[in-house]
Amino acid sequence: MTQEGTNPVLTGHEVRELQLLIEQRSGIVFDESRERFLTSRVVEHMQHKQLQYGVELLRMVRHSNAEYDTMLERLLTQETRFLRYPGLFTAFERNVLPDLAARKFWDRQQKLRIWSAGCASGEEPYSIAMAVSDAFGAPPRMTAEIMATDISREALERAIRGVYSHRVLENLTERQVSIYFDKHGAEYSVHAMLREMVQFAPMNLAEPVYLGRFDCIFCMNVLIYFGAELRSQLIQRFHACLEPGGYLFLGHAESVVGVPVKFNQIILHGARLLQKPLEPLMGGE
Repeated sequence: MTQEGTNPVLTGHEVRELQLLIEQRSGIVFDESRERFLTSRVVEHMQHKQLQYGVELLRMVRHSNAEYDTMLERLLTQETRFLRYPGLFTAFERNVLPDLAARKFWDRQQKLRIWSAGCASGEEPYSIAMAVSDAFGAPPRMTAEIMATDISREALERAIRGVYSHRVLENLTERQVSIYFDKHGAEYSVHAMLREMVQFAPMNLAEPVYLGRFDCIFCMNVLIYFGAELRSQLIQRFHACLEPGGYLFLGHAESVVGVPVKFNQIILHGARLLQKPLEPLMGGE
């Protein structure tokens, strides 16, 4: 236990032990460029837990999954917002969705399947649902089933609750706020029409789980947390999960260079889209 007025003691060796433990369990890599961030967050966590020495924290997280999950929550917490990349969502609404709808015209169900992999506190999948509703009308001419997954159960609880401050709605128009949110004092709750489109579930991307085929996969600013080998494996898995002609959305600092699968790169509204090639027609080259 920490004594009042004293700071927790965390050695470089203990930091490396935590890095190794996190990579083994979650596939998440805190390399040298993130070591200072990791150390400061771990010290904050030790202060919160009233721990004096790093060895105490190591003992706790090795013997308790709940304590490990709690520590990981503090390390992964990051601020996000609705329509975080406006150009990308403009391309998604105006170009991608009409393209997918045209190809699904003769499908009996006419339903899109979209995966938000690493959805955090829900802003991304609800933004996707908003774009679908804006593109196809409400009720939409074509429905969408949005699967939203994250390793953080705490973030998923916030996402399911669907209550946000005005600050994270800053990229939305007044019309979008009025249609898709109900105001309660200083907070805004997501309208039922969006909630019904999104299904949340816990998932560690380092542990493969088959979810079926998707028309679009969003995995933005998530791969940066993984090592090169796992990044490559995930991109190959996303490629396999996408329908022919489906789209993959990655963060600005993430790429598919060096990964042994083919995507066509498209630039629209200043955003980079990755499209899985369409399968050739029967008898084609």
